Amino acid sequence: MSPLQSTIIELNNIHYRYHEEDEREALAGVSLKVERGEWLAIIGHNGSGKSTLAKVMNGLIEAGSGEVLINGVVLNDETVYDARRAVGMVFQNPDNQFVGTTVEDDIAFGLENIGLPREEMLERVTRVLEMVKMSDFRTKEPARLSGGQKQRVAIAGVTALEPSVIILDEATSMLDPKGRMEVIGTIQKLHKEKNITVISITHDLDEAAQADRIVLMEQGQIQQIGTPEEIFKLGTKLVEKGLDVPFAEKLIEVLREKGLEVPEAYLDEEGLVEWLWTSVLTK
Repeated sequence: MSPLQSTIIELNNIHYRYHEEDEREALAGVSLKVERGEWLAIIGHNGSGKSTLAKVMNGLIEAGSGEVLINGVVLNDETVYDARRAVGMVFQNPDNQFVGTTVEDDIAFGLENIGLPREEMLERVTRVLEMVKMSDFRTKEPARLSGGQKQRVAIAGVTALEPSVIILDEATSMLDPKGRMEVIGTIQKLHKEKNITVISITHDLDEAAQADRIVLMEQGQIQQIGTPEEIFKLGTKLVEKGLDVPFAEKLIEVLREKGLEVPEAYLDEEGLVEWLWTSVLTK
């Protein structure tokens, strides 16, 4: 696979039905390009097609029609295993991904399957555990970890295989706020330091706010693609689609109603606090 492709995943007119007799398609003519090194969030209500789209991207399910390209190579029966090496997935429930009796055994399992020499395998296990701040837990049973810790181990296991893309399929939806922050922080670090392309399938718009672009899906189709600022300006339209608006955006609207001139550029919670401190509270 050529490392020169700027578009790392390309979907052309993808259609998919879970059952032939289904009246409605789970994916109805989806076309999308994911650029190398970007963070793309895919949002939408339950049944909008976002998780189905994620599974099509790495060959877990085969599109009924249309074309998927990974690094410019068409995804088919002959290339699907290379595609899965290039596009790793972290699922909603990490317990479904664990196969080892300890954290380090679980991460090593995937490396053994690709025939990595033992010395290099041990080095990778150590490196990825340090990266996700789980080195102290390497001999622990995965079942005894917290939700956030389990997801960080799942991310370590995928990262050890050195994929070009990591897809998070609702990977933070079962976590408490602390666990969610841990996982998002880990992904931010990977994205920044390793230039890994991130595709986040999520209901959490605070998580989606971390992305470079957001894809809004509805009834198996892409309704809109834009920056977080552009998508969150939809406001009540997002609520009508079964989604919420990030807390920072809600607060900004209240401040505008109170007569404050808030910057037009999108602000997350941290950026909003900084603006309030420097432009309002210290004056």
